[in-house]
Amino acid sequence: MRCSFLALVLVVAGCDSTPTPAPTDLSAPTAPSSAASPGVSAPASPGVSSPAAASVPAANQQTLLEARSGFVTQIVSSGDSYGPPDVPTGKDFELIRYKSPAGNLAAYLTPDPGDQKRHPAIVWITGGDNNSIGDVWSPEPRSNDQSASPFRKAGIVVMFPSQRGGNDNPGRREGFLGEVDDVLAATDHLAALPYVDSEQIYLGGHSTGGTLAMLIGESSDRFRAVFSLGPVAAAAQYGGDFLYCDPNDKQELALRSPALWLHCVKTPMFVFEGARQGNWAAVKLMADRNTNPNIQFFKVPGHDHFSVITPLAEKLAEQIIAGEISITQQIVDSLP
Repeated sequence: MRCSFLALVLVVAGCDSTPTPAPTDLSAPTAPSSAASPGVSAPASPGVSSPAAASVPAANQQTLLEARSGFVTQIVSSGDSYGPPDVPTGKDFELIRYKSPAGNLAAYLTPDPGDQKRHPAIVWITGGDNNSIGDVWSPEPRSNDQSASPFRKAGIVVMFPSQRGGNDNPGRREGFLGEVDDVLAATDHLAALPYVDSEQIYLGGHSTGGTLAMLIGESSDRFRAVFSLGPVAAAAQYGGDFLYCDPNDKQELALRSPALWLHCVKTPMFVFEGARQGNWAAVKLMADRNTNPNIQFFKVPGHDHFSVITPLAEKLAEQIIAGEISITQQIVDSLP
């Protein structure tokens, strides 16, 4: 790990600005917020607009995959145990298990619609302790629908993967590290389903899920696009929550901090936060430092950390169904 990376951890952890208020979903999970393999270089998928061709990191820039290679995290705490995931009611989701490096992990998955067609799909990671999953099927207020229900309602296949150490899963929580591999394994499971178009798989997440989504997008180019809502720039900004390693170990923190690996993103990534309250200071820090044309950052007027989810999900679902993702500040400004 280069010294410049370690020094930057200290900067982004402080966010060199007014501290961002901690979102309320950074606590133990309650329904629905309890719901929540490195790829190879490839051009952006057709139908997804990226502001410019993928840039190649300079030869002296370490990638996140290189930094993770051979690294063994030291876990010092395990987090809370929430028991088996709730069994879905109704027909919106099935409780399934997918095979990850940590073992067989639980996930919620929308079932086969039975129309003999292949559909676009999204892997969604909720906020809070997203190692565990819980109720994502009960109706929630539009101002805070963390289940991102517009995707499912639009006919997109949706998967909520739990991760190592959550619910009754094997393994131990690592907090933004091994969980990257779990979500990629969940994506492998999703891509193999006969009713999923493996060329149209998206990744999205909110709050802690948005932070994890960025790290996954910095580790793999297999997603057609990545949507991150309300992430932080550095894992230390969670004040010790959701970190199970030594919070004073700068190398551990560096591998969990999206701001350090923006140069690794090779496919379209869109990062959003509400203008009223949330993690905008952290998002702005990344936007100001970013030089990668594959990433775009958006401040959503009239919304906070939670109310951004539904209008953004509605717009993104509409574009996914149309087969083309094109987000501009003008579109974001017009969200209801």
